[in-house]
Amino acid sequence: MDYLKSALPSQIMSERGSNLVVINPGSANIRIGLASQDTPFNVPHCIARHTKQVPKRNVIDQMLNSQVTTAQHMEREKAYDIIASLLKIPFLDEEGPSNSFPRKMGRVDGHNLHTIRKDMPFTWTDVYDEEATSFVSLETSSKDETGEPSEPEEGMDSKEHNATERKFKEFICGEEALRIPPTELYCLCRPIRRGHLNISQHYSMQQVLEDLHTIWDWILIEKLHIPRNERNMYAAVLVMPETFDNREIKEILSLVLQELCFGSAVVHQEGLAAVFGNGLSTACVVNIGAQVTSVICIEDGGALPSTGKTLPFGGEDISRGLLWTQRQRQTWPPIRTDILTKPIDLLMLNQLKETYCEIKEGEFDVVAVVHSYEDKLPPGSHKTRLTALNVPPMGLFYPTLLVPDVYPPPPRTWFHDYEDMLEDTWHIDFSRRSDMSDTFYPNVNGGLPMWESYPVFSTKPKKEEKVGLAEAITNCILSTGRIEIQRKLFCSIQLTGGVALTNGLIAAVEERVLHAIPPNEAIDTVEVLQSRTNPTFVSWKGGAILGVLDFGRDAWISREDWIHNGIHIGSNRKYKDSYYLQAQAMCYMNS
Repeated sequence: MDYLKSALPSQIMSERGSNLVVINPGSANIRIGLASQDTPFNVPHCIARHTKQVPKRNVIDQMLNSQVTTAQHMEREKAYDIIASLLKIPFLDEEGPSNSFPRKMGRVDGHNLHTIRKDMPFTWTDVYDEEATSFVSLETSSKDETGEPSEPEEGMDSKEHNATERKFKEFICGEEALRIPPTELYCLCRPIRRGHLNISQHYSMQQVLEDLHTIWDWILIEKLHIPRNERNMYAAVLVMPETFDNREIKEILSLVLQELCFGSAVVHQEGLAAVFGNGLSTACVVNIGAQVTSVICIEDGGALPSTGKTLPFGGEDISRGLLWTQRQRQTWPPIRTDILTKPIDLLMLNQLKETYCEIKEGEFDVVAVVHSYEDKLPPGSHKTRLTALNVPPMGLFYPTLLVPDVYPPPPRTWFHDYEDMLEDTWHIDFSRRSDMSDTFYPNVNGGLPMWESYPVFSTKPKKEEKVGLAEAITNCILSTGRIEIQRKLFCSIQLTGGVALTNGLIAAVEERVLHAIPPNEAIDTVEVLQSRTNPTFVSWKGGAILGVLDFGRDAWISREDWIHNGIHIGSNRKYKDSYYLQAQAMCYMNS
């Protein structure tokens, strides 16, 4: 503790963080890096594998139901008109461009400058393995069977000869996977969707975990330059979203400790890490991710699980809402934009959203360049006036504007587990079913999975809320039940995730949460705290701080211990979240 008081924070992070890999997985992106780094790598959480399947699917989730029902369409239009009334812009059935309202033109370079390539088109990914191709070409063209240099056959161009030997990359990860031409023989897989492992009848658990392993292993080698044979010298800090269930956390732990060969690992909740990342001890953390939004209260460095809320929408839904809005206002160019089967279109829409969308009153248009991507053709550029750009982000408060995809459920209900990884429940007496023999215990008869053998105990149900962001925040804080902590939390709202960078969102959250508080509650002040660091990375940063400060390693589990014992009934050693670090973290923050 004396060392923590005297040493500079940067010195502590540099010394203790050089062998800590902090991993914060999300549905769309994974943030990963050494704890000693200032910022992590932010990599699209996807992989495209070469396939010979016919007919080919461009994406593994091509069977998603993205059709909007008549009732949903009517609700969507109603939500648009409510938002339009609030923002003082024309309704859907009003002629925007030709009406008498004065138009506000936004400068093309005047908004959210954190997006650098706002008007530059994406380029198609080269799917050929150049190293393998050049090696094969060299081997086949240098000598014939007699050992003599061979000449190309008559009538065959030498370039064609080499082209026939070109080899496809077996897999492509990250943003390059999203930029593969639709005509190429690749299928894109996203192992996490809407805050859960993306297991369905089309995507088995085994394949999901194999894809996770391949993506993470690729990042560790290509980005962090940590080879497999050195991983035992590194420890992993897993910063897990609150949406993950117990079995999912166990599968991820096994992946990190067994398949990726880390020496030890620890799990921290994303909301808790976000608080530490901003140097706080108490806050209502609102994490607006790409596909899901979670809200949870943290008090004195400890999460309050009963306050947790999950909302089934996020930044990608705002991008989809942007496309719908422009099509309704007839400002979108006549191009084939399909974000489900052409992931590069979603990249473009996310870029437009991050650059131009903000929450403000009045008509808000900009002249922007929209790109079209067809097969392997060069991207087409279409200069157009986009309108009502303040409507899509308001969908956070009126979620019927954001109609989410309907995705297939897992083949069985396997998410529930008798034991919560993030709560101290090992002492609970779990009765064994009468039809079970002793061979069903862990590590007996080949180590059958323990969670298949016991009754389901739902210690922390993860229900999705069908409400807007303001109602979710209000309900989350009021559920704490104590007026003094409620007042403190309403003045300590913390927005995290990339969507938190949206201009005007902070003021909108403050105003709408204040109006959502029932009049009988003695609360009259709402404040959203300014983030000390980039909201996209604040949970990752908090995980790095927690990992560095946990020098006692009381909450850590070693690779050997996990492989041989796991977590099982009757064990006195169980993973639990290291809440006691709060005092150490505060000491570190204030030093």
